[in-house]
Amino acid sequence: MAEEALWTKARLGRCGPALHLLTACFDKHVYAPHAHDEFTIGVCVDGSEVIDYRGGHIRTGPGSIVVLAPGEIHTGGPGSPTDGYAYRALYAEPTLLTEGTVGGIPHFREPLLDDPELASALLLTHSELSACPDPLEAESRLPWLLTALARRHSTSRPTCDQAPGADAIARAVRDRLADELLDPPSLFSLAADLDLSRYQLLRAFRTATGLPPYAWLAQHRVSRARRLLDTGLRPAEVAPLVGFADQAHLTRWFRRVLGVTPAVYRSSVLGGGVEGGRRVPRA
Repeated sequence: MAEEALWTKARLGRCGPALHLLTACFDKHVYAPHAHDEFTIGVCVDGSEVIDYRGGHIRTGPGSIVVLAPGEIHTGGPGSPTDGYAYRALYAEPTLLTEGTVGGIPHFREPLLDDPELASALLLTHSELSACPDPLEAESRLPWLLTALARRHSTSRPTCDQAPGADAIARAVRDRLADELLDPPSLFSLAADLDLSRYQLLRAFRTATGLPPYAWLAQHRVSRARRLLDTGLRPAEVAPLVGFADQAHLTRWFRRVLGVTPAVYRSSVLGGGVEGGRRVPRA
């Protein structure tokens, strides 16, 4: 197993705090005893790691979640002399786990968690944010998942989720995001303007639209991009005009929403090209 550790950083909102992401793959590496100021939340993806923590030993396996509390000394190393280990981890400020709970900073009695659904969601989010750390996407996804983690597995109690007027809340958020397409406001500031917590805003928006805010905005950007491609602009020109970070970011969402890349779409509508095995007529 090749040894590699790749750090990336995702910012939560336009001016929000940064959250660090680690993708690690080790054969023999053993960490020195250390601690972090943040919660360490990791998911094992291959092999096995043994972590010394709170006077005991944690042995991970593929799909297991590990939660280490801030300030707790720990080490980590391969589970056996012939078995390396790979994992993805994020380092979250304690307040990010308190948005949908009451009772202060969450306490996790068990550091090793078995929750396949949450593990899959954490891995997918980690992977996509590592590849393209969009601030609104990070703020839409990470607080939601961290609240789920705290509610399911810590001693904290959930807050009231009710936010009356979900449709009106979602409409106000959609209007602001559409108006500020190129530099969208943070969900934290939007929630404050509506006298809500960020978690309440996220829940209301999902209830009303079936989507998190970043996904709605991405689809709105794709619609705008499609109209610009119809005029003959190239994907590389269109991407910054609708708020995507680059052409790759546009392509990822365009294909998700419309099933083809923006380049194929443009060629089809402008030149009567072939798409999906059939001829597409000129627009």
